[in-house]
Amino acid sequence: MTLLLEDRVALVTGGASGIGRAAALAFAREGARVVASDVDEAGVKETASAAPDAIAAFAADTSDEEQVRALVAFALDRHGQLDVAFNNAGVMGPAGALHQLDLDSWRRCLDVNLTGVFLCMKHELPIMQRQGRGSIINTSSGAGVIGAPGLSAYCASKHGILGITKTAALENARTGVRINAICPGSTDTPMLRGAMATGPEVEKLILSSQPGGRLGTPEEIAETAVWLASDRASFVSGASIAVDGAAVAR
Repeated sequence: MTLLLEDRVALVTGGASGIGRAAALAFAREGARVVASDVDEAGVKETASAAPDAIAAFAADTSDEEQVRALVAFALDRHGQLDVAFNNAGVMGPAGALHQLDLDSWRRCLDVNLTGVFLCMKHELPIMQRQGRGSIINTSSGAGVIGAPGLSAYCASKHGILGITKTAALENARTGVRINAICPGSTDTPMLRGAMATGPEVEKLILSSQPGGRLGTPEEIAETAVWLASDRASFVSGASIAVDGAAVAR
């Protein structure tokens, strides 16, 4: 059976847990050599240990340009190419009404979620352009297409990801590099579980927003990333794909 990502090199940020870990493992299963990265060094090493022949770990903060530069250089030095990048690292950010937020918390959320994706693409794109091929996948959110009261910083960052994804896709329409975004719905990850644990009303709100009555799984999001990374999505660029059990279809 042909593997979807055979002979490809893939970079995954936010690879210590949740969607990032599931994607790193799915990419490896499909034949890719993977570099998984996260600020959580122990967590990303645990991800790599699940497939040590296929996944290498690298600790980096994607909101820091020098660390991003080092991460991309590590992948290129190790494997000599970069075919897939899943820019997935993110944080929930501060909760509360917009006028109650402090500036430092606002900035940290946008630095990680939006500037981090910008920095990754800034350093990934030149490599892929030189190769004449590549697939970049950015993690947005259902909160990238609709509002979420109490999460204005998170919404702003995830809306912004869709804007830079579409713009980069247009800029690279003739380079052989495709750029798309995935918009996960409420997915059973440590980050979401942490948010739900802040109070019964938060858990009730999240669960009631699911038309199918359940959370998504990281593996379900990862399968979409595998498809977008593969040649089976060869004419898909500039797209924002909701993987949310119809949550934003209402």
